[in-house]
Amino acid sequence: MTIRSDVDMMEVTRLTRQGRLQEAMAVLRGVFPGVHASADSRGNDGDARHEASARKSRFLSPVPPPKDAQSSWSARQSADHRGNIGGPPPAMPGGFLDRLRKLGTVRGPDGLIGRAARPAPPPSPDGAVFEDRCFANEAGSRTYKIYVPSRYKGEALPLLVMLHGCTQSPDDFAAGTRMNELAEEQMFLVAYPAQAQSANASRCWNWFNGGDQLRDQGEPSLIAGITRQIMSDFPIEPGRVYVAGLSAGGAAAAVMGSTYADLYTAIGVHSGLACGAARDVPSAFAAMRQGGASIARSPHGAGGRLVPTIVFHGDGDMTVNPVNSDQVIAQSKAATSLSTKVSRGKAPGGITYTRTIQTDHAGRSMFEQWVLHGAGHAWSGGSAASSYTEPRGPDASREMVRFFLQHSTRPLGA
Repeated sequence: MTIRSDVDMMEVTRLTRQGRLQEAMAVLRGVFPGVHASADSRGNDGDARHEASARKSRFLSPVPPPKDAQSSWSARQSADHRGNIGGPPPAMPGGFLDRLRKLGTVRGPDGLIGRAARPAPPPSPDGAVFEDRCFANEAGSRTYKIYVPSRYKGEALPLLVMLHGCTQSPDDFAAGTRMNELAEEQMFLVAYPAQAQSANASRCWNWFNGGDQLRDQGEPSLIAGITRQIMSDFPIEPGRVYVAGLSAGGAAAAVMGSTYADLYTAIGVHSGLACGAARDVPSAFAAMRQGGASIARSPHGAGGRLVPTIVFHGDGDMTVNPVNSDQVIAQSKAATSLSTKVSRGKAPGGITYTRTIQTDHAGRSMFEQWVLHGAGHAWSGGSAASSYTEPRGPDASREMVRFFLQHSTRPLGA
């Protein structure tokens, strides 16, 4: 069989996963059948119109590096953007079609093929709840997990929404960040929305799509909807709702801070990018390499309210250029004048860091930027048992929680 060099392998994979082998073979031969996914084939995304939009803009679907945090991701090729992000399509190994028929039968914790088993969720103490839920609206649907501490008695608690990185799952992210352990210690709820593989082949949040950077549209509406659903199901402390994420999840957290400043009191961005740093796949890879072309606020942005922001980024990150952390702070701060203090330190694990704190007239820390010297693309201070963590660094989870809990949008005396 002759296989064309400009084959859209993502389309071949999608068709094969649906059991549509004749159509997959046609694409491999270069006979494009013009097929489209039906609403029934979309898993938990639900909306066929969203599928058509996603196929038009294509996915940012990078190929993950080995677990070594210093390695760089590379672009997964597709016919729509191959010429913009470099390199020819990968060669077809022998037995390729046989392996395609098996896709989806051996998926790992992050949705990648080839790993033997999904890891168990992080252990919870007796009485704690870590359960699966789902939210749906006109943009589609997403599952999520919520952690309720064992000592919870129905009182109002703060809520933290955690957005995982590419190839990760809620269980993986919870284990890596140890955020559930902090929730037990300091009493707050944690939610972990899950990106669907039907929305992005590597489970990346689509922070780079124009339609996923706007209030009440696309993925921001789904994440906000999950947040509001939890707020209706549990008593949440007024003005104490926060969002944080890693990599693509960090970029999505920046989007949420820019588009829903009335919902999220503060945000945390680890190894991510500013809202609007990219508008499509080619500009996404450009922003990851050299910083975003624009850091202008979303037209549906914060409405003048400063959104307190804490940022972590390794200066050895080969996946997302550290300059993006400067742009996240610059976007959140806008033109506000604040006092600045710079300090340096060393984590018990050996990673040194520079910490820049910007405070308001009352002495409150409004922006914190942690530059981790020599660290790569990984959650600082995380568990080595999970993916994309740097156990030697300062504890980003604990520092984020400290930063968040000192901020509330509830009026004094209310």
